[in-house]
Amino acid sequence: MSLLDLTNWQGLIYSDGWIEGGGGAAPVVEPATGTELAQVGVATPTDVTKAASRAADAQRDWAAQPYAVRAAVLRRAGQLFTEHAAEIADWLVRESGAIRPFAEFQTQVAAEECFAAAALAAEPYGQLLRTAAPRLSMARRVPVGVAGVIAPFNAPIVLAIRAIAPALALGNAVVCKPDPRTAVSGGVVFARVFEEAGLPAGLLHVLSGDAAVGAALVEAPEIGVIAFTGSTGAGRAVATLAAKHLKRVHLELGGNSALVVLDDVDLEAAVSVGAFGSFNHAGQICMATGRHLVHHAVAEEYVRVLAAHAEKLPVGDPTGAVAIGPMIDAGQRDRVHGLVTSSVEAGAELVTGGSYDDLFYKPTVLGGVTPEVPAFSAEIFGPVAPVSVFHDLDEAVRLATATPYGLSLGILTRDVMAGLALAERIPTGLVHINDQTVNDEPNAPFGGLGDSGTGSRHGGSAANLDAFTETQWVTVRGDLPKYPF
Repeated sequence: MSLLDLTNWQGLIYSDGWIEGGGGAAPVVEPATGTELAQVGVATPTDVTKAASRAADAQRDWAAQPYAVRAAVLRRAGQLFTEHAAEIADWLVRESGAIRPFAEFQTQVAAEECFAAAALAAEPYGQLLRTAAPRLSMARRVPVGVAGVIAPFNAPIVLAIRAIAPALALGNAVVCKPDPRTAVSGGVVFARVFEEAGLPAGLLHVLSGDAAVGAALVEAPEIGVIAFTGSTGAGRAVATLAAKHLKRVHLELGGNSALVVLDDVDLEAAVSVGAFGSFNHAGQICMATGRHLVHHAVAEEYVRVLAAHAEKLPVGDPTGAVAIGPMIDAGQRDRVHGLVTSSVEAGAELVTGGSYDDLFYKPTVLGGVTPEVPAFSAEIFGPVAPVSVFHDLDEAVRLATATPYGLSLGILTRDVMAGLALAERIPTGLVHINDQTVNDEPNAPFGGLGDSGTGSRHGGSAANLDAFTETQWVTVRGDLPKYPF
């Protein structure tokens, strides 16, 4: 049976059932071909207001349910992601431009996130506190109430389910706004999965729409916390608006992650690692390797071999046998191409690539990249590998910390302890010794520093409890105390 049969949802939003959105409907377009795949409902701020109110009403009963009830729904959701993995992956390939291995990875992670959230529902939710008074004193975790989730286009399933699943497991309702460019794989999928999993009505609302819909979600008084994944600029706007309402935000933002390549590595293996970090999903990953910092003794050969790898990667329609699919749209392609051309004008060497056919951008290698070159400091979000040279570890540290981002770091070396010592000098949310910068697991803390976000607010029970519950102090006495009043 099809999970995503168009008759269930075409042209509709999901808000206490499938209904017409105030903004009508919009086409779902396949970036590789320009083909219209379906129509999806479009929400308005008024839809957000209604959804937030309904979610708050439904949440009270949900939070009162035994934890086993919530866990059962999350387990069933995980099973549905597994059972319908091929169908969901098909939508990811066609709607987001992901090649099939990356699409299949996302469906696998979605199932794992749901299973982990099911276990989270049974985790201890408080602690006993010592007290000088004759009473029982404790701190307990209680649901926030309604969580708002705003997710991007690039990995739409992973970057939404990691907030949706734990928020629901901990007794919250959720209002989710997917990116309109991936409103099916990043929105309809969740609505259908949890609908089939038996989630009670009113607890999940999926509202695709423009920036005004996102702003309404941040402003809705019933929504107590915002989990936002997207660009640093958009994250600042969300944080500014949320601050006016004294509302918590968890921001997972952009990155310009460095891969530090020391001179003792196996060069061919190191290049393969670096190429994957920069070119996977056309570089449209927040953790993508945005800067290759290579020791001068091996830099020239590294650039040559990296370019050879790039030139062999087939680019095209991801429904076929290719390594790299399309950019999400012309605006993103033009932004990437502008960074490449301005970097060459600023002195970088275009070793290979630097051109495109429609939305298919060729894997690009830039040599001689210095901190003055635009591709060094900007988040590229495209299949571009800028290479910079360092002469000693102090210079490697200076280059690695020369941007305001702090999401992920990779260090390639045969001397693992030296790699760990180097990592201590480079502030970042994630560190991978002898691997590239793109890694993610449901049980691992995830988040960046500086312009990359507000720290680890996803992954693992501790981070999820911090993200989607409030801490409440409770005392209990056996008898009423006597006061001198």
